[in-house]
Amino acid sequence: MPTESGSCSAARQAKQKRKSHSLSIRRTNSSEQERTGLPRDMLEGQDSKLPSSVRSTLLELFGQIEREFENLYIENLELRREVETLNERLAAEGQAIDGAELSKGQLKTKASHSTSQLSQKLKTTYKASTSKIVSSFKTTTSRAVCQLVKEYIGHRDGIWDVSVARTQPVVLGTASADHTALLWSIETGRSLAKYTGHVGSVNSIKFHPSEQLALTASGDQTAHVWRYAVQLPAPQPAADSSQQLCGEDEVECSDKDEPDADADASSDCPTIRAPLTSLKSHQGVVIAADWLVGGKQAVTASWDRTANLYDVETSELVHSLTGHDQELTHCCTHPTQRLVVTSSRDTTFRLWDFRDPSIHSVNVFQGHTDTVTSAVFTVGDNVVSGSDDRTVKVWDLKNMRSPIATIRTDSAINRINVCVGQKIIALPHDNRQVRLFDMSGVRLARLPRSSRQVSIRSTWSFDSRALGPSEQRGVSGSMDLMGVLWALHSPAP
Repeated sequence: MPTESGSCSAARQAKQKRKSHSLSIRRTNSSEQERTGLPRDMLEGQDSKLPSSVRSTLLELFGQIEREFENLYIENLELRREVETLNERLAAEGQAIDGAELSKGQLKTKASHSTSQLSQKLKTTYKASTSKIVSSFKTTTSRAVCQLVKEYIGHRDGIWDVSVARTQPVVLGTASADHTALLWSIETGRSLAKYTGHVGSVNSIKFHPSEQLALTASGDQTAHVWRYAVQLPAPQPAADSSQQLCGEDEVECSDKDEPDADADASSDCPTIRAPLTSLKSHQGVVIAADWLVGGKQAVTASWDRTANLYDVETSELVHSLTGHDQELTHCCTHPTQRLVVTSSRDTTFRLWDFRDPSIHSVNVFQGHTDTVTSAVFTVGDNVVSGSDDRTVKVWDLKNMRSPIATIRTDSAINRINVCVGQKIIALPHDNRQVRLFDMSGVRLARLPRSSRQVSIRSTWSFDSRALGPSEQRGVSGSMDLMGVLWALHSPAP
């Protein structure tokens, strides 16, 4: 009799405990719903740049995630309650087991099964939902159209850099791994002059801001300043290129045949064999060079982890800029101020300030996770940096802690360029594509890529005011031995 009475008492206590525990679960659920409902209402009331359809889809998906985890949490609570009840019954009968071992067995099996179901359900849900989100984003892109205008064929190896003269006559310059730099007529595609003074790959080319001078950097550990004198040929009637218009969603465009090595377009143009000035002090490849504002000084970046500032007239070294931990990849100067930015394989880029002649300061920008391939100035106090981590970041020079915009892509970024007048960022990729973005990170267009497996190394974009405000022109250089002139036609308002 006493044994039965004790057993009944234990059963009643267990029953009351289960009842109170069930009530606590319901109270917990309701309170959780009240807590999650308020932030969601607040979130829905906030201003957002996302389209309303995308925003509602995201809220629905987050709600599904919340419900799935809530169900899993409730199942785990019920399993623990069953374990406790079983232990109480066995204890009332004078037996006991290790509850920890039991909970590990049953709970682990149940949780594993529930987790696999949840994972499969989430995969199925997101596979369908994500495509809808991507589609909704694609509808917001611009309807700008890119048109192939001209090809520049004459180099015997890949093109590392392209640039456009800032003074009349306006010519195109290309730097190539074939140890030469070529000057081209933009309109006709004819080569006007060839520079052969380097004994290594020509890695970059920049034109003087006011004179007919070019600055080239080379793998022979030097940078050369050389003078050119060219006369532009009369423009020829443009061929019908209506079939070469390529929209945003087009992936491939038909290619012409590979350039014939025997038909060297640069063989009959004047050759410049010696520089006016040779800048020598680096102990490694000079990967890039640029003119400081005014054109009296030049800066070079090298694989010896330093950047050097030279007096162009005397060829003397003015400053050696040290601090990078690995090889430099690029350097760029501000168009109106004595500022220099250098990028490196150490995942950083540095801003050097020479506005005060007595002292130069340096600021380090950190934010990339891989090699910073280039960093360039834009209008105002902004810098745009590109990296092998497949991102491009827009920075405010007054706030170095975090970028004001980030562009995420699917391929490593090579030497970027910014059209200051139209605020367009051109991104050349290793995957044979060139994408155009505005300064806020919105994609404007994508240049059609060729079927050749080559990397687009650099771009240069410039205003074509004679063609009207709705058209923008630029040149891209790649490892397929040619430069390409393209035109970006903005959609009609």
